[in-house]
Amino acid sequence: MDKPGSQGEASDAVRLAMAVSRLRSRIRIEAGLSSTGIPISQLAVLGRIIDEGPTTAAALAAGEHVTQQAIAQSLATLKERGLVEKQADPGDGRKSLVSATAAGRRLREALTTSREEWLTQAIDAAVEPGERPQLRGAIELLERIADVKLHRGGEIR
Repeated sequence: MDKPGSQGEASDAVRLAMAVSRLRSRIRIEAGLSSTGIPISQLAVLGRIIDEGPTTAAALAAGEHVTQQAIAQSLATLKERGLVEKQADPGDGRKSLVSATAAGRRLREALTTSREEWLTQAIDAAVEPGERPQLRGAIELLERIADVKLHRGGEIR
């Protein structure tokens, strides 16, 4: 068994990062994300708007960890494509609230359905029935890894 911080663990970390990256790229391709002509960053903004409901550009910028200028550009493109709309904030007329249009919701639903269908088919093709418990265990491990909060020094918070 490898000692913490050993070469084997580093190799596992690199392999895991590469596998996750490859799977994410493949999911994006198979779900049709690239065929929309909309950058993934803008689709992420659309998803956030749908998930959180009407919101301000400032809140979107903070949530996406980008500048307000970057959000303004994303919103302009999404609005031009008819995927989002702006309305005056009833609580503060100086602000605008951004919300998804019906077309924006349909696009996200279609992409989500396409992604889930491809991933289900890929799992069925690659994972034997007897391996399903291993897959579920791997999913649980990945969820735990994704939820770990580390300090800069590597200790768990």
